[in-house]
Amino acid sequence: MKIKSILFVLFCISINAYSQKNTALFNGENFEGWYAFEAKSGVHQDPSNLFKIEDQMLRFQGKKLAYLMTQNSYENFELHLDFRWNTDSTFVRRSQKKNSGVMYLIPSETEDKLWPKGIQFQVKEGNTGDFILIDGYTLEVSRQKVAGKNLITPRLKDAANPVGEWNHISITSRKGEIIQKLNGQIVNQGKAPLVTKGKILLQYEGYPIDFKNIEIIIFEDKLNEK
Repeated sequence: MKIKSILFVLFCISINAYSQKNTALFNGENFEGWYAFEAKSGVHQDPSNLFKIEDQMLRFQGKKLAYLMTQNSYENFELHLDFRWNTDSTFVRRSQKKNSGVMYLIPSETEDKLWPKGIQFQVKEGNTGDFILIDGYTLEVSRQKVAGKNLITPRLKDAANPVGEWNHISITSRKGEIIQKLNGQIVNQGKAPLVTKGKILLQYEGYPIDFKNIEIIIFEDKLNEK
C-alpha cells in the first residue's frame, strides 16, 4: 500500500507540474494582437489596409504579397488553426500550385521582410506539411534538401483535404521538440530549433486563402514559477 501511495503522489505531482493556458490569437472581429507587412509600403499597424475579416475569418486576397504577424512571441506552445483555399473563379493563378504558409519561432529581433527568418509550415497544393527553414534558420531533422537560400524537409505523408475544404493545422513546439500535424496526422518532426521563443506569421503569397479558429495553448512549467 505504501508503494501505491507513493506512486499516486508522484503521478499527481507530474500532472500538476504543468498547466495549460488557452488563448485565442484571432478574436474573429478585429486584428488585435497582429500587424501586417508588405514590401513596398512596409509595416502596417492597421492590417485592414491589406487584409480583411469576414464571417469570423481572415481573408487574404489581392495582388500584394504580404503577411500578418503576431506582436507577441511565444514558447512551449501548441498552435491550432484552420485554413482553406478561396476558390473564387475570377482569380487567375500565378502558377500551377496555390502557395502559402504558417511561420513560427520567428526571433523577435528579426527584421520585417519577405520572408523573415523562421520555420515555415508549408501550405501548398501537393506539398502541405513540408518544413521550410528560411533565411538561415536551423532545425535538426532526419532529411533535408536545398531550395535556393532555404532548406526543405519534405512531409512524411499527404494529409491535405481537397481544395476548397477546410484543413486543420497544429504545431507543437515544446522543450526543443517540434511536431507538425495536418488534419490530425503527423507530417513532420524536428528538434533543437534556432530559438525556442518567437512570433507567429500567416503568409499571403498571391493565392486567396482563408484562416480561422486560430488558438494557442501555452504549456507553463509550474515548478519553475517564482
